[in-house]
Amino acid sequence: MPTERASFADRRARAAAELRERGLAALLASPGADLFYLSGYQLFTSERLTCLVLGYDGTATMVCPERAAAAAPDLERATWGETDDPYALVARLVSAGGGIAVADQMWAAFVLRLESTLPKRAFSVASEITRELRMRKDAIERDALRLVAESADRAYARMLGRPFAGRTEREVGAELASLLRDEGHEEVGFTIVASGPNGASPHHETGDRRIVEGDTVVLDFGGARRGYRSDITRTVHVGTTIESERQRVHDVVRRAQEAGYAAAHKGAPAESVDAAARRVIDEAGYGAYFIHRVGHGIGLDGHEHPYLVRGNREPLEPGMAFSIEPGVYLPGRFGVRIEDIAVIDDDGSVRPLNRADHALATVA
Repeated sequence: MPTERASFADRRARAAAELRERGLAALLASPGADLFYLSGYQLFTSERLTCLVLGYDGTATMVCPERAAAAAPDLERATWGETDDPYALVARLVSAGGGIAVADQMWAAFVLRLESTLPKRAFSVASEITRELRMRKDAIERDALRLVAESADRAYARMLGRPFAGRTEREVGAELASLLRDEGHEEVGFTIVASGPNGASPHHETGDRRIVEGDTVVLDFGGARRGYRSDITRTVHVGTTIESERQRVHDVVRRAQEAGYAAAHKGAPAESVDAAARRVIDEAGYGAYFIHRVGHGIGLDGHEHPYLVRGNREPLEPGMAFSIEPGVYLPGRFGVRIEDIAVIDDDGSVRPLNRADHALATVA
């Protein structure tokens, strides 16, 4: 397995090759996922311009304020003081002709200043280059995704032993967030706790509804460790007696996810995973209540390519990591969703990264 620093250098070399292929002069990556992917550094975003300037020849320079001079110690640095013009500094570093790719999340204020400083250059989004690179995870990235998924699994297992009835969604969500941190997450991105009828909203905003016995509760949560994201959903039931339809719907969703797994392999169109899961739910009579795509890519961003949705015929390839998350949402009653993160291995098969129990667990 390559060392982490060597891996980042290889990523920059591949990105530079894409720049040359497209006749572009440079890629500018501000703090965010692209910068981390190319350098391994998570830097602070502020009104002061910080960006990695990656030239078509493979040179990489971190432009940053003097007060951040220690940033990215293994890269060349070009620092600027409070009264200096950082945009002119960037312009000098991309003096060669050709267009410029800028990180999709770069602030508009920065992009507009760069365009005025480099008025004869065509600007484009960096994702035209980084999308293809980031979509296929290397061994180091897959290991990072495995570790953060295992952390989320452990948090869920511990949460099953905690009380739900009598507490608000917000209280349960706060405890779940604490468990994620206890189990190794450096950041908690979200904890959706959708109880009772709130479970019928796929992206319910966790609130002050008090959970009662008999509720079915959708738990969708995730965050980050070493920059890589987790995203898992399990559905639990409060109390020992489960209404037959709730169990039936959960069984349908579980079988739909299994069908999605069976369809996911090297060469399969992304949309085929969605179709396989959707077919199970349709045949069970709940097709009208499965109201979102079956999955999305994941890595340094919680949602990234590839998207497992009808119309996306892009073939799955080794290194692609994505969610498989079918659901059924019955308005005014309850919802059920089961979500795992999976990756296509080098042998072309699909491997789940989340292994938490898929059963409709009962909680107190």
